[in-house]
Amino acid sequence: MGKHARKELIPHPASRFLKVKCNKCKNEQMIFNKSASKVDCLVCGELIALPLGGKTEVKAKIIEVLE
Repeated sequence: MGKHARKELIPHPASRFLKVKCNKCKNEQMIFNKSASKVDCLVCGELIALPLGGKTEVKAKIIEVLE
């Protein structure tokens, strides 16, 4: 091939949805891995994720990453 990396014919997005489980009440919910605002648990209000200017710092347990 050479020095250059091969380009993808169909580019895939770098962002993903995450299925997370709240550490406090064990509620499962979907969040975006590049959220622009803080994410709280819908049941108990516990902080689940904080935005860090691009990616999100997830405070809960990640169960699944959806492509």
